[in-house]
Amino acid sequence: MKPASQYTVTTLGNGARVATAWMPHMRGTSVGIWADVGGRHEKRDECGVAHFLEHLFFKGTASRSARELTAAVEGVGGYLNAYTTEDHTCYYAKADASHFATVAEVLLEMYLDAQFPEGEMEKEREVIREEILSLKDSPSQWAEDLLSESLWPRHPLGRPLTGTLESVERITRGHLLGFRERHYTGVNTLFTVAGPVSHEEVLRTVRRSLERLPRGKKSRPSAVAGRPSEVRVAAEETGQAHLALGFHTCSRTDPGRFALRLLSVMLGENMSSRLFQTLRERFGYCYSTQSSAVAFEESGALCVYTDLDPAKLARAVAAIRRECGRFTAREPGRNELRMAAQYAIGQTRLALDSSTQQSSWMAESLMALGRVVEPAEVEGALLAVTGAEVHACAKKVLCFEKAGAALVGPGVGAEALEKMVRW
Repeated sequence: MKPASQYTVTTLGNGARVATAWMPHMRGTSVGIWADVGGRHEKRDECGVAHFLEHLFFKGTASRSARELTAAVEGVGGYLNAYTTEDHTCYYAKADASHFATVAEVLLEMYLDAQFPEGEMEKEREVIREEILSLKDSPSQWAEDLLSESLWPRHPLGRPLTGTLESVERITRGHLLGFRERHYTGVNTLFTVAGPVSHEEVLRTVRRSLERLPRGKKSRPSAVAGRPSEVRVAAEETGQAHLALGFHTCSRTDPGRFALRLLSVMLGENMSSRLFQTLRERFGYCYSTQSSAVAFEESGALCVYTDLDPAKLARAVAAIRRECGRFTAREPGRNELRMAAQYAIGQTRLALDSSTQQSSWMAESLMALGRVVEPAEVEGALLAVTGAEVHACAKKVLCFEKAGAALVGPGVGAEALEKMVRW
């Protein structure tokens, strides 16, 4: 007999979905409202609007000020926050389960009744300017942003989620209200709860409020154009060169995503990985290096990051190319493949001990696949990946002639970096 799932999903009449993860052993409860829309849904003249809008949801409603909203959650020992990604925006809170109704009320009030007062908008414009400037003080984050730009040039996926200083200056209240009206609708909204709160209690608490949302239309992002990747360099006098390399990969629903995940693990996700063992342990080129895979509706990327002395950059890039070449030349061994699968499974299991991660798991599954995926299903898929599948994935993905590259640091221009990476 198939074991009962801890997940329950109800779709309301206007298309809004309510998903719960029953975690009776937990004390705290994580609550999230998710808009299935992010930076890649912005029009050309809206760069930064999704992120600006996220900030303004905290700035007061018809009945509560910004301070009263946060105090209502923090006053019971909880916390309240939000973030914007390329394809979704999340408003979330966590508190003791006994305060679930209070937390849900605050999130729903923000989501449904935020007022966006002009004075608060101008103050937040200054806050976002400071946020943009602060990114330049984090060279590794700057390199990641430049890599996105190099992988998806002149496309919303390649634009900074915060917007630019120039684009944020141009955003009007009309832009914000228009974006909310188009995208913050029933069919684009999910409400998730993970913790010791029953699905029935959640529905009793939130149904009436969520049903106020107009049904609307499903938001569709701009299609990814077939533009070639580029190279970006910010010549800054930093102590290290911050390097980011990227390769185009499959979508978040492609069957090959499981082989890609194991390729990323073996390439650079932990200290046992090939890049860590080569770049740090064997040659001492860097303190840290890592790989990661990101997936969108119809596209994705496998990325490699490292920071090191600029004098070692050419040797490090050559070493990265050699390690990637080993994956394209032959299948990984059985033991390495098994270790990678167990690592990916173990990391997921540890993450899902958290109610916050359970809330994210439900939302991201529903937005990507239209259903909540059972962790056991993913574990089975990872264990079923063969060495031949990883080899085929590597040959398809790890093509340096088409790679995107970004660098923040001194002494290397775009032409020199392109020669290191692509020739």
